[in-house]
Amino acid sequence: MNIVVLVKQVPDSGAERALRGDDSTVDRGSANNVINEMDEYAIEEALRLREAHGGEVTVLTMGPEQAAESIRKAMSMGPDKAVHVVDDALRGSCAVATSKVLAAALRSLDADLVLCGAESTDGRVQVMPHMLAERLGIAALTGARKLTVDGTTLTVERQNEEGYEVVTAATPAVVSVWDTINEPRYPSFKGIMAAKKKPVRTLSLADLGVAPADVGFGGATSGVLEHRRRPPRSAGVKVVDGGDGGTQLVQFLSSEKFV
Repeated sequence: MNIVVLVKQVPDSGAERALRGDDSTVDRGSANNVINEMDEYAIEEALRLREAHGGEVTVLTMGPEQAAESIRKAMSMGPDKAVHVVDDALRGSCAVATSKVLAAALRSLDADLVLCGAESTDGRVQVMPHMLAERLGIAALTGARKLTVDGTTLTVERQNEEGYEVVTAATPAVVSVWDTINEPRYPSFKGIMAAKKKPVRTLSLADLGVAPADVGFGGATSGVLEHRRRPPRSAGVKVVDGGDGGTQLVQFLSSEKFV
């Protein structure tokens, strides 16, 4: 089985994050950049499927040169090879443009299964698997908490607020996963050393046949018009009980529409 895992480098969600003042994009230069957490679960699921059914696992990343750090981290978990789409014209691309570029790369990889995290911790839009499936003309099985492969048939337990739904489709397909699907392995020292020797192929927009005008700020269908830092936490309301504390409390809760 030929499995491709989408991996995105994002600013660490546990650290302070900010937008740039000049173009309102995420300030990745000053951030501690890591693999998108949900993508690690997708990598782990791909490795388990390879162990059970054979084949190979390819990591696919679109991002600047520094994203190579996350590619090597992903490779240290066990994938066989990687493809890095990197081009200066990609800066400022929206989700629609990103899906166009990734779909072009996926066509060249001829994947039986495309795995990705259900969302990224920087964008949180959850639309990429649907966009890719639409562009590629294949099924999208999203929000998986469990994935079973039987020949060319995929069965997914799709997580929702009430429990889960059982959804099936034939390969090729795009499957996005939640962090309930497995527990990602830690890279071993052997895996870290081996990752340095695994092949990483770089592709430009010209290699993919995508016009620069279709991506970046010029090709974006959405953008940030205005942003400001979150205001500091204000002092709370203190109720001093002078015999009417209960009344004051109810009045405050009513003003905040809690009662």
